[in-house]
Amino acid sequence: MKMAFILFDDMTTLDFAGFHNAVTWLKKLNLMENLTWDFCSNERKIKDDRGMSINIDRVMPNLASYDLIFIPGGKATRELIHDIIFMNWIRTAIAVEYKVSVCTGALLLGAAGFTKNKTITTNPLALDLVKPYCKEVVSVRAMRDGDIVTGGGITASIDLGLFFIESITNKEIAKEVQRYMDYPYYNL
Repeated sequence: MKMAFILFDDMTTLDFAGFHNAVTWLKKLNLMENLTWDFCSNERKIKDDRGMSINIDRVMPNLASYDLIFIPGGKATRELIHDIIFMNWIRTAIAVEYKVSVCTGALLLGAAGFTKNKTITTNPLALDLVKPYCKEVVSVRAMRDGDIVTGGGITASIDLGLFFIESITNKEIAKEVQRYMDYPYYNL
């Protein structure tokens, strides 16, 4: 599985880090073969919403070459939905098997047109923001509707990672990753 982590200025890093840490354990523990990932953005270097700088591997690659895209949330999502160049880049993921977001990253999936007939979730404080982009929005920690996998607010990113692992492998592998993460809150 080839994954693209979509990063951008003013994103919330914990949104990204929870999911990233969970799913990359699959490689670290040799639980999934051929697992690779790239850090992708519209810029070579970004700063998160707390001022941390992150160097980017790939600038605006065609996302169609990935099996999964992951989009975190953050204040910037409200502006990026109006950035034609950025949104056209995200739309290159239309055929990607798994489109994943946490928090207001769902707003970007929605603005790209990916969630039109889907039930999704986001940060409980942003449910109204994503309503125009989906069939239904619900307040849960993690969920899946076909090719769309979404998580709730910031810390739900860890739950989303474990939920995703369980949905593509099995409960035992998800429990193994959960054990290595020493994360007692996800109920399998």
